[in-house]
This record gives sequence, structure tokens and C-alpha cells, in this order.
Amino acid sequence: MHDPGPAEGDISRIGVDPEAFEAFYRRHVEAVGRFVARRVDDPHLAADLTADVFLAVIESAAGYRPERGSQIGWLFGVARNVVADERRRAAQRLRVTGRIAGRRELDADDIARIEERIDAESAARRTHRALSGLPGETRALVELVAVDGLTVAEAAAALGLSPVAARVRLHRARRTVRAVLARPAATLA
Repeated sequence: MHDPGPAEGDISRIGVDPEAFEAFYRRHVEAVGRFVARRVDDPHLAADLTADVFLAVIESAAGYRPERGSQIGWLFGVARNVVADERRRAAQRLRVTGRIAGRRELDADDIARIEERIDAESAARRTHRALSGLPGETRALVELVAVDGLTVAEAAAALGLSPVAARVRLHRARRTVRAVLARPAATLA
């Protein structure tokens, strides 16, 4: 995962400078796409959420503070919030309508590419199901470190934890997840 050097460090202009946004987008779109594909299994939704992450980035870029953490940590924090917001909206739609409708059209190449990404991340979805027994903040910490590749300090900053508390929670969570994953895959569904 590439984190920018000092010349690439100022992302506060990506909301107003199309070239700065394009460079940021190209640098991080694959990582965000993988992040989303680990969390959803619908190619249309994965494409929409990836786009939503970058819309949220444009809106919040001026608030990025490098002293609070790396760009990738901040970006995954934004992506985590976008995915969580979508899950809340989907739950609300299901309660109200009982069925999600109105998807935008994707061509066959888009669907094939997104389905390949979703297939490639199936093991990660199994891990996410194993994490479901953990408290929400602890689960998010494990995901950011073990799945998304952030350092413990970056993940702690993204979640507003101290690095020491994050390390303790991470140790306990890993022990719990290993025990769950040691069971046969059929028992995790």
C-alpha cells in the first residue's frame, strides 16, 4: 500500500483541484475497491460504494490533518463510515420497502471485474463473519490492521483509541478469531 511522501502529503485541495483529486483517486482506487469488496458481495453495490467513498473524500478533504494519521488510515476511516452508512440505509430500506431496487446499469465488463474482485475476497468475507462476535470497535480495529494493512497506531488513530489500548484489544481479538476460524467453514455461515 502506497502512502504518499511529503510532496503528495497535502490532500486538502482535492475538493477544489481536479488534478489533485485525479492523482489521489488513481493512487488509492484499487485499495478502496478491495476494502469495499471485502465487505459486500454485490458488484453493483461495491461499485456504488467505491464511488461514494471518493465523493465523501472530496467533501471532507479540507479537514484532513496529517498529524492525526496517514492518508490511507484517514481514507479507510472515510470508507468505513461510508460502508456503515450504507448498511444503516439498507436496513432502513428493507424495513420500509422489503426490497432494494433501482440499481444503475453496469456493462458486462464492469460486472465481470467486480465479480472477480468479490470472488478474490471471499476468504476475507469469511473472516468478517468470524469477527461478528467481537464488539464493534474491536472488530473495526482488527479489520483495519489485519485485513486492510494499517499499522496498529494508524488504526488506533482512525478509531480514536490510544495505541496501547489498541494493542491490548487486538491481542485479545486475534485469539478469539483464531479459535472461531479453527472451526470448519460450514459452521460459520
